[in-house]
Amino acid sequence: MTDRLPHEKGFHISWDQIHRDSRALAWRLDGHGPDNGAWKAVVAITRGGMAPAMIAARELDIRTVDTISVKSYDNQTQSEASVLKKPDDALMGDGTGILIIDDLVDSGKTLEIVRNLYPNAHFATVYAKPKGRAQVDTFITEVSQDTWIFFPWDMAMQYVKPYRGE
Repeated sequence: MTDRLPHEKGFHISWDQIHRDSRALAWRLDGHGPDNGAWKAVVAITRGGMAPAMIAARELDIRTVDTISVKSYDNQTQSEASVLKKPDDALMGDGTGILIIDDLVDSGKTLEIVRNLYPNAHFATVYAKPKGRAQVDTFITEVSQDTWIFFPWDMAMQYVKPYRGE
């Protein structure tokens, strides 16, 4: 067992599952915005936050949607995080009323960078690992730190060996 790579302890998410969990995230956020329960805008952390943000925006009837692009992974290896593209400064301000959504918080480095830019935004992820939980205000499912989440946009249909045995 010790010769397994960390990402071999996998949690596979289907399109149906990410849709259900993203809707659950939206329902949890409903009525919790600072403007009589409403949110001013949704900002997706690209690329992983785009599907959950789109689903949450639809569920919460939020028409202003933007993205922030932060690169923190090269394939399955975490690297130094950097902002590649920011949303409009006039929209964002200090983040008040802004809902920032990502698919997963892992180490928390990505959200820490974005939180430093928009300290009053509300940060939500569908999935959370223990190391990064402090950076998230709202999430749906916690997974162990050593679990690699396989999202449907990263997958192809092929055989996968069982975790134990053959």
